[in-house]
Amino acid sequence: MLKQTRNVYCVGRNYRAHAAEMGNAVPEQPMLFGKPTHALVEMDGRHIVLPGAQGSVHYEAELVVHIARPYESGIRVDEMVDQYALGLDLTLRDVQDTLKKKGYPWLAAKGFLHSAPLTAFRPFPGVAALQQADFTLRKNGIEAQRGNVKNMIFDLQTLVDFTARHYGLGPGDVLFTGTPEGVGALADGDRLELLWDEQSWGACSIRLEGSAS
Repeated sequence: MLKQTRNVYCVGRNYRAHAAEMGNAVPEQPMLFGKPTHALVEMDGRHIVLPGAQGSVHYEAELVVHIARPYESGIRVDEMVDQYALGLDLTLRDVQDTLKKKGYPWLAAKGFLHSAPLTAFRPFPGVAALQQADFTLRKNGIEAQRGNVKNMIFDLQTLVDFTARHYGLGPGDVLFTGTPEGVGALADGDRLELLWDEQSWGACSIRLEGSAS
């Protein structure tokens, strides 16, 4: 699945509590950025090597959807999306803070190698069914984040319509839909596990290369 991915779209500040914890204003429209496909890596129990010499690396757990059909005006999410997964939008937070101050793009902070770990994809059950379960992130066995798509500022339909209208959206594209509150820094050796409805979907161990931790 990862090898066939065309575009990786990500949504920032899509949960009010997360925007608040970061000291950011709630956006008036979806705030999108991209990652290269080389950022994708499977959460299949492996060790994931990340840059540890550029400041703190933060985790952000998210629902991820896979697009199966070309976008047409009026098409519904349930018609376009065929699979979903859980993922991590990893961020070099100190780098991002510097880029923000300078008004530079976020690529260096968001698009580095292995910055988008993903669980295996599963058949999409429909938008209504998604709202019946939470997704969670456990760090070293302790819950760090919990979210539900019903709490997103911009729902899936809005995200799909906006992304397609401004950037294009079609088969093979994936969309990270934003993270709830609870983000934080990683340490060398941390074990991360993503769960849907309390069922484990994928895990990995973190190696911060060049880190003094």
